[in-house]
Amino acid sequence: MSPSGEGELAIVLHSHMPYVEGFGTWPFGEEWLWEAIATSYLPLLDILDAGAPLTLSLTPVLCDQLEAPGALERCAQFLASIRVQSHHRDIATATAEGDSAVVEALEHSAAQYEQARERLDELERGVGLLAALGRHVAWTSSATHAVLPLLATDAGVRLQLRTGIDAHRRRFGERWRGGLWLPECAHEPWLDGLLAEAGVHAVCVDLTDALGADDHLRPLRSPAGPLLVPIDRATIELVWSHGGYPADAAYRSYHAFTQHRHRAWSNDGAPYDPARAHEAAQRHAADFVARTRSRVADGGLAVCAVDTELLGDWWHEGPLWLAAVVEQAAQQGLTLSRLDDALERHPEVPAPAGLPVSSWGTPRDMTTWSAPPVADMAWAVRRAELRTMAAARADDRAVRELLAMQSSDWAFLVSRELAEPYGRERAAGHREALEAALTRPGTMNRAVRNLAPDSRILGQTLNL
Repeated sequence: MSPSGEGELAIVLHSHMPYVEGFGTWPFGEEWLWEAIATSYLPLLDILDAGAPLTLSLTPVLCDQLEAPGALERCAQFLASIRVQSHHRDIATATAEGDSAVVEALEHSAAQYEQARERLDELERGVGLLAALGRHVAWTSSATHAVLPLLATDAGVRLQLRTGIDAHRRRFGERWRGGLWLPECAHEPWLDGLLAEAGVHAVCVDLTDALGADDHLRPLRSPAGPLLVPIDRATIELVWSHGGYPADAAYRSYHAFTQHRHRAWSNDGAPYDPARAHEAAQRHAADFVARTRSRVADGGLAVCAVDTELLGDWWHEGPLWLAAVVEQAAQQGLTLSRLDDALERHPEVPAPAGLPVSSWGTPRDMTTWSAPPVADMAWAVRRAELRTMAAARADDRAVRELLAMQSSDWAFLVSRELAEPYGRERAAGHREALEAALTRPGTMNRAVRNLAPDSRILGQTLNL
């Protein structure tokens, strides 16, 4: 229990970006990363620096990109040139059309990008963005966000886990307490022994369809050792669902664009009004805390886990809402805690036997990454893994290309019809590069030069 005798809320922010650094620009490629830095990671850093007790997870593949030489310089250049010039053009168009409200919305947007550029410049003259986030990071993940239950071998799972955990420890020291974000929350009980072997203490799982409503409020001890921490859909869907807070009329529309891909309208079609949206964020934060406080009034731990990129990049007002939640939790008497700390206070119960394969995909199984529209991709990844693991010696490049190919993101882009050509192109490109590395070892693909640097020692022998 929390010190107050009531339940607790843990907000887990899963920060992840597929390896897009060096792989193209708008509409698909590294611009995704620059947008996430400007609109999600920098605003979140300000909230964390203010002392908010949030649980930050950074995937190793995101860190690889933030650590890559020259990457943040390109981000700064993007913010200082492309975003400035494209705003100017849209503002000129709106001015010529006499639409002063749209001009104001675009000027607000331009000012926020400029603030992000100034903040990034300040950080890069100091410790750097990755180190600044590293002061707060608690959880890590597998190396390249592979759907672990779909991997073909124990050795493949070990490669993903060891590479990711080794990278986390190298970057952030030995403060890691064993929390690991399972990519896509994808879990199957046979993984638990491998997780324990890798030193994992706790993972988050989506057991919405397997547990009763109140059973989501307590950690489960798996027979192999790691804690299985159910995420709480009742809490999450207040924020992340078709009818959740981001759909409110006052918030900035994610789907309505100007000519140069800026967002100047609200969900109800009116020109965006920052003051109106700010009021909605305050109201929704108060509602979220009140509902969550009621949910855990009799005890328990509600874990609200969302992608960090939801807050800012997808839901423009997300950082405003999150900062207000921290304030409202204190005002309403809801204990908001970091997940590792909360787990020490909440009694665990044995995990029920026969837990199903699960994920937070649709419909909470492996369908998103293995159904007929992407089955060819899933089988290709398994064949590549078996081929690499069977090689007498797989060099550094081969290991990196396998890890890149195993990313969950390529199939996700295809199955969700978000960017199917890009997802297939990336998966096929890494498969071809892997074949080249296995048949002509000793050459390096410059495109993956910064991916999974901590895989090198594992790639010497693959004795996993």
